[in-house]
Amino acid sequence: MTAEAKAVSTVTTPASPPLTERQEARRRRILHASAQLASRGGFDAVQMREVAEAAGVALGTLYRYFPSKVHLLVATMQDQLQHMHTTLRKRPPAGDDPAARVAETLMRAFRALQREPHLADAMVRALTFADRSVSPEVDTVSRLTTAIILDAMGLEAPPTAEQLSAVRVIEHTWHSALITWLSGRASIAQVKIDIETVCRLIDLTAPEKS
Repeated sequence: MTAEAKAVSTVTTPASPPLTERQEARRRRILHASAQLASRGGFDAVQMREVAEAAGVALGTLYRYFPSKVHLLVATMQDQLQHMHTTLRKRPPAGDDPAARVAETLMRAFRALQREPHLADAMVRALTFADRSVSPEVDTVSRLTTAIILDAMGLEAPPTAEQLSAVRVIEHTWHSALITWLSGRASIAQVKIDIETVCRLIDLTAPEKS
């Protein structure tokens, strides 16, 4: 395992009881239905009864998988980020500058969310509303975002404490930029400037070469 892979392995989704093939298929249908409804009408359009009907499951079954709409939409964001992570690994950013690679990666992820603004708004609102009961799902979203950033950095050694701190600040800025754009308080151009600016922390926290 490479140093980069080791670094990413520290931020992957924690182990959970494995689902059967049938259960996984059911979960996939639920997440797909959630994303479809959110894409059409945002947070308010995701009603648990309608999700259950669209996914072809009983309402009680839906609640066993996801205790609330917030749980469901945070899990939907987790699913979207997993897809993004897979796509970005297949088509990683080019260039020798880690900061530029991370900025490019985060803007690609941002544009993917930009194509589905209602869905993005629903997922971000769910993150905002999440309480302690949703902490495991929120933590997974954070770990996936961290993994995406670390992949783009292309580290040759495990990240230092300073680098991980920089990654957290970058992650917070990315989420904040998404919120301000969704609320109409920032343009895509301003988001790009903010992302590129905060990614300079990668250069500032890079270990000195001996």
